[in-house]
Amino acid sequence: MVDLPKKKVGIVACSGEELPEGTVTRLAALKVLEQLRPNDTVTICLPLFLAGGEGDRAFARFYPTIAVDGCELLCAARATEMYSSKPAASVMVQNLITKNGLTQPEGKRRLNAAGLQAVDVTAEQIADLVDELLDQHWDRRAGGFIKSEVTHELQGETTAEPAGATCLCGSGIPIQKVIIEGQEITIVGLPLIFQQFREAGKIPGDTTLGEMMDNVKIYNPVPADTEQVYSAAILREYSAFWNKETAQ
Repeated sequence: MVDLPKKKVGIVACSGEELPEGTVTRLAALKVLEQLRPNDTVTICLPLFLAGGEGDRAFARFYPTIAVDGCELLCAARATEMYSSKPAASVMVQNLITKNGLTQPEGKRRLNAAGLQAVDVTAEQIADLVDELLDQHWDRRAGGFIKSEVTHELQGETTAEPAGATCLCGSGIPIQKVIIEGQEITIVGLPLIFQQFREAGKIPGDTTLGEMMDNVKIYNPVPADTEQVYSAAILREYSAFWNKETAQ
């Protein structure tokens, strides 16, 4: 199986500027990304996500995400579910303020002391959720958690990475668009699959294609009645990739 990048948790913050709570979401997410859990989280840019950022949407389909919203409109949570899959967890700042008996934050661009306190409380809640999610194992194909009785088989699958906040900005998971029956289809992980097969010296052909399709189907839904046309398109693209790399 070809490995996608190390499992991390994506944070989608609403960042709305019309309410102080929106500023709280942005600052709390930043604190988690830069200070509390820099090795384990990435931020998903909500405007780019809504505009069609394929890398961000692919990440949210195949890795757990936390939606952080300021108010009951739940813009981040709803957008994530609409364009990818339901967030693995959600945080709503106004609920945390009420639950913890905090004073209502004030200020939009510059928060008052109550707002900064809300940032700390929200960041800690997000960090706790990150820890909980990373203790579980995410099924990239199903978009959900694997049952606990089989997770022992997956222990040790991640490796250490340098600290530092990471932004997907459309590049979190490698994707490639392929024309299949006249339609442009996004295939998650395909550039990485091609690269690793090429490095292993697996030339284009039926034998290689079968193994390659097994990898493709781990990360992408391939309807049974279209598998033949998918296979033909993948073989065509891999042959072009192989020839290009060989000619260099």
